[in-house]
Parts: sequence; C-alpha cells; structure tokens
Amino acid sequence: MADEELTPQNLLGQGLAVLSDLLGSSWTVTPRPEREGSRGSDFIVEVRAEGDSSFTQLLVEVKTSVTPRMVQEVLVPKMDLLERVNHYTNLFVMAPWVSPRTQELLRKYGIGYLDLNGNVSLRVPKPAIVIHTEGATRAPRAHAQQQSKTTLGGAKAGRLVRILADVRPPYGATELARAAGMSLPYVSRLLDTLEDQLLVRRDGRAITDVDWPNLLRARAAQTNLLGRNSYAGMLAPNGVAAVMNQIRALPPVGFDGVVITGSWAAHRVAPLAVGGQLTLYVAARLNVDDLADDLGLLPVQENADVLLVQAPDLVVFERAATYQGLRYVALSQLVLDCLSGPGRMPAEGEAVLQYMTDHQETWRALSIHHAQENLQL
Repeated sequence: MADEELTPQNLLGQGLAVLSDLLGSSWTVTPRPEREGSRGSDFIVEVRAEGDSSFTQLLVEVKTSVTPRMVQEVLVPKMDLLERVNHYTNLFVMAPWVSPRTQELLRKYGIGYLDLNGNVSLRVPKPAIVIHTEGATRAPRAHAQQQSKTTLGGAKAGRLVRILADVRPPYGATELARAAGMSLPYVSRLLDTLEDQLLVRRDGRAITDVDWPNLLRARAAQTNLLGRNSYAGMLAPNGVAAVMNQIRALPPVGFDGVVITGSWAAHRVAPLAVGGQLTLYVAARLNVDDLADDLGLLPVQENADVLLVQAPDLVVFERAATYQGLRYVALSQLVLDCLSGPGRMPAEGEAVLQYMTDHQETWRALSIHHAQENLQL
C-alpha cells in the first residue's frame, strides 16, 4: 500500500497484525475503542498473555514519519510524562519506515517502535516481552520521495557536507551557499533536512553545532565510491611504490590533477593493515590512458593494484594535503570514500573518523575562509 493511502487507522491495523505475528498465538493484542469523535493519532492497545492475569498497555503513536528531532522534542517529553503518571503504559511508535538513526535514539530512551519494513523493538518487563528485529536500512523509494526531495546523495549535497564537516561553526546559510556556489533556497532546504536528523543545530539563523561524524556516515550511506564513479583497474608491474615515485615526477598540470584516497591514504593517519589497492582520483581534464602510460600502469580486468577513479566533482580536490611529495584527499573526503568503499575500507573509514575525533584541532578550520586554504600536513 502506498504511503499516501495510509490513514492512522489502517497503519495501526497493519502494525498490530505484525506485532501479533511476532508475539505468537498465545498472546492477544487488543486496541481499546476510541472515544466518539476522536480524530487523533494516539491509540491505547492492551497486550496480554494467555493464562496470565497481568497485561501491559501500549500508548501507540502513529506517525507518517519519525525523525530524530521529533524523538527528542516530542516523544521523549511524552515518555517522561508517561513514566510519572502511569508505570504500566509503554510508549510505542508506528510508522511506515523508521531510519536506523531514529531507531537508535528510540532505543536509547526506552521507546518501542514498529515500521512496515521489518524494524521492530519492544521491551516490557511485565509481562516479559523482548522483541528486536532488523529490516530495511534504507527508506523505500516511494516513502523517501514523499518525505523529502532534498537528500544527501547528490554532488551539491556532497559539497555542503564537506564544508559543514571541515569548518567549525558558527556560520549561516548565506555564507555556506556562497562558499559552496549553490543557491540559498537549496542550502536552506538541505539544512532543514539535516536539522530534522539532528545533524546540525541552529540558534535562529546561525548554525551553532554540527554532528560531523554522523553527518559523514549519513552522506557515505547514500554514495558508493566505485558504484557511482567511473574507474579503471590497473596493474603496477614495478609495484605501488614505483607508481608513487612516478606521481611525484609528473609535471604540475598532471600532478595537480591526481590525489590519493582509500586504503593508502588511510594508512597515513590510522593504519589497520598494510597493502590494498592504491586509489587515485583523476581530474576530468586528464586523459586516463595517457596518465596510465605516464605512471607505467597496464589496464587489467581483475586483480588491479591501482584504481584510477574519475573525480565526480572538484570538491574531492578541496583541502587536499601534500605529504612527502604526494597529494592526499582531505580527511573528511577520505572518510566518505572509505565508508562507501568495498572490502575492509569501511573499517578503515571508521578508524580515520576516530583519528579525526582525537585531533580536531589539526584539521578542522576555524572559518570558511581558512577552509579554502589547502593544508600541508
């Protein structure tokens, strides 16, 4: 059933059917009759085990969508009030889909949830009920399109995410739009989305805080390093070290169009393992075949030592750092690439995130003006 056809009553009906199936035939799940004229989205549901005199009540909040911001600003205060006036009633949220980040917050505050895509959590001490299932981690397409047309998946969003991660607030939407070369309405819409996800906080018009680790994770979840970008696999007959020497010897016009990302860049700040493929972003103005010749590489279909990835946007070169004669992507870009990469790269991305958390003073710029200067690490 499409989301737009879901009324609170039929969403409640579908949700209670799922809950009954999970509890089994020895349990009864009974909604209490609504008061005449009631048009709200709150329902009382009684859950009782067969042959047991005890039961629990669920105060079911039926929502078309649930955001982290709604959890903190609406549901948590309601939960606190409920705990003070009625110990036997548990708050339970039903929605078409509940995001992993929202699920995490609901569990943190002891609020149960159920969506129509397999995600359920309910813990009740008496009668003892423990249910936890994991379903879809991404919003169904119809639901996502209905909820928001502004997502973190596009190139423009990538530029804004990089600035938000790389620069310490405060700053405003106008300043961000000017720095990213985007329209103010687009930036404002994306900031609204990020605020709903508790990834940014604002005081009036000023952004005062950015949850940059989770912002980078959220952006990476909507991208794919090798799935969305054109790339060529190469064999390095003389080894990766020889390729790096060839990069150092490139003329400026070629050297400036190549930056290292992926495992070899992660090794520099947060080594988990040695080896792996050397991944290079290549500027669109460079011919990949000519660059491969300059670096002594041979094209292969499998078991590549080096990946030449066509840069999807100039933002991947912004704030690149030069180290021992080679250029590396900025740490925020490195995290995005690793978390959205294959194999062990996501683990390397998390290790880089930890390094960044421990060394914020060394990489996070004090202002947008400072962020536009390249770092020399």
